[in-house]
Amino acid sequence: MAQNIYDNPDFFKGYSQLSRSVEGLAGAPEWPTLRGLLPDLNGQKIVDLGCGYGWFARWAVEHGAQSVSGLDVSKKMLERAVAEGQDPRITYQLADLELLQLPSASFTLAYSSLAFHYIADLSRLFRVLHDALTPGGKLVFSIEHPIFMASLRPEWVIDEQGHKSWPVDHYQVEGPRSTDWLSEGVIKQHRTLGTLLNLLIERGFTLDHINEWGPSPQDLADRPALADEVHRPMMLIVAASR
Repeated sequence: MAQNIYDNPDFFKGYSQLSRSVEGLAGAPEWPTLRGLLPDLNGQKIVDLGCGYGWFARWAVEHGAQSVSGLDVSKKMLERAVAEGQDPRITYQLADLELLQLPSASFTLAYSSLAFHYIADLSRLFRVLHDALTPGGKLVFSIEHPIFMASLRPEWVIDEQGHKSWPVDHYQVEGPRSTDWLSEGVIKQHRTLGTLLNLLIERGFTLDHINEWGPSPQDLADRPALADEVHRPMMLIVAASR
């Protein structure tokens, strides 16, 4: 079973104050890159894995999606999604992605934002998604970059000259990593970039595009706080086809 840290009151309170929680998709600097990898949404049947507040689900139906099934392990997240506004084309369901079952050939697009790094058996999940997509269906997702994940203590090291470096720690050692982010003991699953991409290939996906996301000059002008993201990739964005 996946760790449900989002129903921890302290974690949820902290998460609700992040810009991506307050501003929605506009508060996620990687959103333009993700959006650019999505197919035309008209008529799409979408499963949103780790749907959170439902920002993407609502955006998708506004842009022509036929239906969106929003799945999340957190009751608090789903309650917030419903409170933000309901639409007959959107359904929300409590679901543990570690144990997920989906009907075959029932979706044309699978989407996920920053959820897959919590999943221990990602190979199984990719198999479920491959089976659930129609031929030619798309999978588009973001995940914490393995370089970012591979630090037990994600904090900058600063030398005597004031230069920053990121302490990559046991990158080749895959498995759970515990970090204190918004709350103590948040468990994420580290795997190398090669392992992640090969899992997709082994489950039958064709890789369409890989983006080791970093801020553009305009991003830096709009959000100076993103300057640290130039030093190492924080997110990986992947588009693949069934």
